[in-house]
Amino acid sequence: MKEIRAEEAEAFVSTGEKVFVCFADEVIEPDALAVFAKEGIRVLSCGECDSDEDEDDFDDEEDEEEEEDSCCGDDCCCGGGSDYAMALKSPDGREYLSEHLDLFYSEEVEKLKYEVCDIGRRLWEREYTDGNGGNISVRVGPNEFLCTPTGVSKGFLSPDMLCMVDGEGLQIAGSWKRTSEITSHLAIFRSTPAAKSVCHAHPVHATAFAVAGVTPPPRLIPEWEVFAGNAVVAPYETPGSKDLADILASLAPLHQSILMANHGVICWGTSVEDAYFKMEITDAYCRTVFVAMQIPSKRISISAEKLGELLAMKKTLGLPDARHGFNAEQLHEMDPWEFLHDSPLIEKIADAVAKKIADKK
Repeated sequence: MKEIRAEEAEAFVSTGEKVFVCFADEVIEPDALAVFAKEGIRVLSCGECDSDEDEDDFDDEEDEEEEEDSCCGDDCCCGGGSDYAMALKSPDGREYLSEHLDLFYSEEVEKLKYEVCDIGRRLWEREYTDGNGGNISVRVGPNEFLCTPTGVSKGFLSPDMLCMVDGEGLQIAGSWKRTSEITSHLAIFRSTPAAKSVCHAHPVHATAFAVAGVTPPPRLIPEWEVFAGNAVVAPYETPGSKDLADILASLAPLHQSILMANHGVICWGTSVEDAYFKMEITDAYCRTVFVAMQIPSKRISISAEKLGELLAMKKTLGLPDARHGFNAEQLHEMDPWEFLHDSPLIEKIADAVAKKIADKK
């Protein structure tokens, strides 16, 4: 398999040609692909693109109906004939700046695009998103942010769909329109320098807590306390609004997982995968707590003293938490089981189960 590298791509660009044909025995390296994209070169695959030479052998209607840009299949060097021409204008017709295009089509950002698509697929496979819900963003420069487009299932993203915006939400690269909820992401990026990526989704169990307006209680599972814990419920505001952005900006510095009332969950992390991890941990915890609420309980919880040890561990990892600096008395203020069993429905279920157990004795 012949590898097409950046040097060869640059040599091709110097010829003045605008279409590069990639044959079945060739593979284009990411750095070469970035060169083609930057220069607006269309990349077509494979040997069938020159099939005009064989027209005399198959001169029928099927040949006439074939696309001019035919390819050899999904496993060819360019993903089955995808068009990698660089988008020079925004969806509303604005000319993009060359410095933004250089960044957007750089090798580093190209790799991040694939990471975002992979996380989108994982969100969808875990049923954390439905329809075109959810969005992902990642900081790629001092004032530049890669994000997912609007109106697309996160399970079926491809790198060419992604967009880049500035700190005000103005789209500065990409042919697809950026997500309408980018303002929420940017609010977190502005208020929280440690945030490198933001992930928003609607995982069922954590969103159920958000709809109920119930904050997941503390002192039940160590991993929750260290890696994502002390989530908070943000009051409802219209998705994508400035009011919601202002609320998230105030909460994000001390909370990596935020439940948005009547909406969903938004998490930030130090990488694309870390932001996703926070989402996964949040929903797993909420699911576990929900199941535990259905079982007659011995009211076991982590002591305030032991919680202090977990928070000390968390602090050494550089992870934020509003409870850093709290003493044991402050950490003991909320009994998680009293908090959970505040629901009359849960009390009825627990009483009914306890009665059945007693009747069997």
